[in-house]
Amino acid sequence: MIRRVIQIDEEKCNGCGICANACHEGAIEIVDGKAKLVRDDFCDGFGDCLPSCPQDAISFVEREAAAYDEAAVERNKRQKAAAVGAHHATGQCPGSAMRTFEPPAVSAESATGADAAAPVPSQLRNWPVQIKLAPTQAPYLQDANVLIAADCCAYSYGNFHADFIRNKVCLIGCPKLDGTDYTQKLTQIIADNDIKSITITRMEVPCCGGLERMAVEALRASGKFISWQVVTFSLDGRILD
Repeated sequence: MIRRVIQIDEEKCNGCGICANACHEGAIEIVDGKAKLVRDDFCDGFGDCLPSCPQDAISFVEREAAAYDEAAVERNKRQKAAAVGAHHATGQCPGSAMRTFEPPAVSAESATGADAAAPVPSQLRNWPVQIKLAPTQAPYLQDANVLIAADCCAYSYGNFHADFIRNKVCLIGCPKLDGTDYTQKLTQIIADNDIKSITITRMEVPCCGGLERMAVEALRASGKFISWQVVTFSLDGRILD
């Protein structure tokens, strides 16, 4: 049948994955670094992915395509959910396996950048760091100073490890790219653990305000009184407040 489906310009596509997250039907996947329409019958032709593409690489086209199959879409969603659940239940996914590290001490020269030749040691203490993958209860969360960071911060602020990750449990995310509201997950983490303090780091861009809002709402919903602060970075790596 001739019907409207999306078309992806691979020359423009940079593989960011925003469209795949925006597609509720699972019609788009990232394959070899490019977005692909993997099944015509998964595309409903509504185009939720179009405004999400920062490269303007997606458009509509009228062509011969299989009819939209809602039942197949739902089966695919259930299969994916079951696969994710199996990974977590059996511990088969190494990316979400809980781990802790003992970071090396940072010398004064490394901390200030005085010794440019010296390698800068990682100050990461926990894994996973993605909020979506983080456990809601973990030994390293007890009596912890927690850093909730927008994931761009570490790329903007050069001394992020020494100044912010050091001596903290790190949780990172980007609600715009993940398409997720972290409020409930963060609320559970705060409520279920004895956390000493929370530092929220974000970029100056408006969309980063979502992470700050979710963290503050989670703190309020937990019913706990915990010391917290927000640090905002400029795009060129300066601390604004």
